[in-house]
Amino acid sequence: MAAHTLANPPYAQRAGRYVRQPAGYAAFIPAPLPPDPLPDMTMALVESLSAAALALGRLDGAALTLPNADLFVGMYVRQEAVLSSRIEGTQASLTDVLQFQVDEAAERPRDVREVVNYVDAMNHGLARLADLPLSLRLVREIHARLLDGVRGSAREPGEFRRSQNWIGPPGATIRSATFVPPPAHEVMNAMGALEGFWYERSFAPLVRAGLSHAQFETIHPFLDGNGRVGRLLVTFMLCQEGVLHRPLLYLSHFFKEHRADYYARLQAVRDEGRWEEWLAFFLRGVREVAASATETAWAIVRLRQAHVGLLSRLRAPGNLLRLLDLLFEQPVVTVTYVRDRLGLPYPTASSLIGRMVDLGLLVESTGHRRNRRFVYLSYVELFEPTDNR
Repeated sequence: MAAHTLANPPYAQRAGRYVRQPAGYAAFIPAPLPPDPLPDMTMALVESLSAAALALGRLDGAALTLPNADLFVGMYVRQEAVLSSRIEGTQASLTDVLQFQVDEAAERPRDVREVVNYVDAMNHGLARLADLPLSLRLVREIHARLLDGVRGSAREPGEFRRSQNWIGPPGATIRSATFVPPPAHEVMNAMGALEGFWYERSFAPLVRAGLSHAQFETIHPFLDGNGRVGRLLVTFMLCQEGVLHRPLLYLSHFFKEHRADYYARLQAVRDEGRWEEWLAFFLRGVREVAASATETAWAIVRLRQAHVGLLSRLRAPGNLLRLLDLLFEQPVVTVTYVRDRLGLPYPTASSLIGRMVDLGLLVESTGHRRNRRFVYLSYVELFEPTDNR
């Protein structure tokens, strides 16, 4: 390997070791969790853990103030799908996904299909937690849905890999790779040990989630989709533990904003056993993302109050208020969609949308005379500001 030799500092054995393979490259064999010695919970790290837990508590509390928290969750799931998929190179925006969800008959670009798969995989996993504990079986189910019919669908969806993979820049070979995960015959043992650690109750859930995410990324058990599944794993763990009562914490934005630091911290764990520095980085991400999501929740409350107030002052018909509620669930609509969802005649649905456009609450997004789509832009921008598209 270009970046690593077999002569590791002694403390690196805490995370695992590089082992020369018959083909001449060195692959990393991770040590089972928990690390040995255990993470040194310094005062600074304990304070980081407390701050992250407090931020999660505030997020859970803010969600309770929403008129329908499930709608907030739905938008957050879509936003996470977009951000997580962007890390893997897709270019679809949140508005793109919302547009194609409102018109399922339309042909979906490849990037949109990948994001829609991510939403499906996430929702499937969250629903399955009600009757199936977090397990290798569930991880494989999620992976199968993630890659169904999209890029990577030929790379053993739902199955742990049976061949060697590696991580590196485009064009890197296994000998010039940045990192080579364990060989295929080691994957099942490593994943089995990780599954056991998910139920190790002597660690705080946030610490367990942080350690588990890093270990999953190190094992890299699939031929494709490891990053997306590894990021989902954090939310699934925290929901199962009851730390989050609603799935509102997604770290993709933080990892994307600090991408170089993210990869460097993971590699420092493997090469030098620096688990404490990784945990500090992870907990910082939890705190910042939870605080941002809490601000978004309060912004939704304020937006809804303002727009309900506007319609009430205008003594708008009840169907306009029904349409407003629908927009918080699906903020990109067509006349046909509104007709079908609200059970109204087509002319009435068209008139309601026209009134919302006149009030500045909806914006027509296609510029066409037919098959027009309308966006509740002030709501969408809470999740995807226009300058980030």
